[in-house]
Amino acid sequence: MKSANLYQTALSGLMHFDGLAPLLLRLYLAPIFMQAGWNKLANFSDTAAWFGNPEWGLGLPFPELMTLLAGGSEFLGGIALIVGLAVRWFSIPLMITMIVAAVTVHWPNGWLAISDASSWLANQQVLDAQQQLAMSHQILQMHGNFEWLTSNGQIVILNNGIEFAATYFIMLLSLLFTGGGRYVSADYWIHRWIQGDATNR
Repeated sequence: MKSANLYQTALSGLMHFDGLAPLLLRLYLAPIFMQAGWNKLANFSDTAAWFGNPEWGLGLPFPELMTLLAGGSEFLGGIALIVGLAVRWFSIPLMITMIVAAVTVHWPNGWLAISDASSWLANQQVLDAQQQLAMSHQILQMHGNFEWLTSNGQIVILNNGIEFAATYFIMLLSLLFTGGGRYVSADYWIHRWIQGDATNR
């Protein structure tokens, strides 16, 4: 019985820190979405052309509108995530953006973002890429300073699978349910202020 009480006391103490997890998710996601949104808006014409072109792009309808919606929600959503403002509301368009990205861009490439033939998730595209990777290494070893080129990390082939889009979607889904977090978000303090104002009436 005593151990159960200690467990409940420990859980009660942890409740004061339950805003930490949403805060970390927000701070992780914010720069990713701000950068993605800025890139789309700063290169508006090129992004719209890629969105709309059915031959070498995505073939999406209303490409200018889609660029504005995607870029705007990512950039503004990233800023909102930093301060924890309207976190649940911004999570929804950002999740939609991740679904669209996963289905239209990443889905044909499988799961892996980086080609890794040793992974149990490797598809045929990843396995086939190993020949190009080996040839790249051979060319660079023959004609380049291979040690310098690989001094900061291995040379890899981007597979561009759904891995990152799915991960970001899951993180945003978590924020949709938790909100910005206790004590560490503008949403929390706005809610407290509204409750206090209503109580004083």
